[in-house]
Amino acid sequence: MAKMSQSLHTMSSSTASSTHTGSLWYRIRQKQLPGHLFLLVYVAIILFPLLWLLMSSFKTNREITVNTWGLPKTFNFDNYRAAWESANIGGYAFNSLYITIVSCLITLLFAAATSFAIARMKFKLMNKGLYQFILLGLLVPPSALFIPLYRLINDLGLYDKHWSLILVYCTYALPITIFILHAFMISIPNELEEASIMDGLGASGLFFRIILPISLPSLVTVTILNFIANWNEFILSQLFISSEAKRTLTTGMATFNDGYRTNFASLSAAVIMSIVPVLVVYMFLQRQIIDGMTAGSVKG
Repeated sequence: MAKMSQSLHTMSSSTASSTHTGSLWYRIRQKQLPGHLFLLVYVAIILFPLLWLLMSSFKTNREITVNTWGLPKTFNFDNYRAAWESANIGGYAFNSLYITIVSCLITLLFAAATSFAIARMKFKLMNKGLYQFILLGLLVPPSALFIPLYRLINDLGLYDKHWSLILVYCTYALPITIFILHAFMISIPNELEEASIMDGLGASGLFFRIILPISLPSLVTVTILNFIANWNEFILSQLFISSEAKRTLTTGMATFNDGYRTNFASLSAAVIMSIVPVLVVYMFLQRQIIDGMTAGSVKG
């Protein structure tokens, strides 16, 4: 009888505990509901223009005019073929890819070496002053440098050349890249560096064989961020590139718009093709971006 009463007491206690836990989760979900609804509305607002553009790329010009918000009657890929052939999307994409990759590699090389020197070399006063001087670049509005950069590029004879954009992209990307890499490298334990030096590694060996492999998450992060920024950049490429054959994809879309004002279907297809690479890169590597941004937040 005692065992039966004990089991009944245990069952009632577990039932009460589960009921309390369920009600607690219900209250938590109720508190989170407004935030989730806000995020849902925000995501819908952000994605709606992209979805509308995607649907328009499969429509004819008449469908876009008559049935602006509806689905296309048939999913026709002729607009993509017409945009690729008429607007030279392939040439623009190659120019953008070349400029973006080269500028990302140069930025990564110089930023990694500078961050290593500032974070790991034992020159505290000079390193601190140099780091603060570099961070001043984050405070300068990009538009404030357009005229000086334009005159400098002209004086160097680089106007209407891809290297004008590569050098300018590197200049704008270096401060934020050094900021992120420095935050990660300074969090690497000193014991690891001391053990490497005791094993006979010099500064170059420590940099290439120890620091760079450990810093891979942050290196991937800054590379992705710079890739997206350089690929989408418009104003500087419009300012420094004038010839049609050397245009990037973003400025190529602008000229395509000027030449095909009423061909909204082909224009929509061209814009979709221009944003696909960035979407693919971000979709597959978004976790690496977050991991790299938070990797240096805790020291040791």
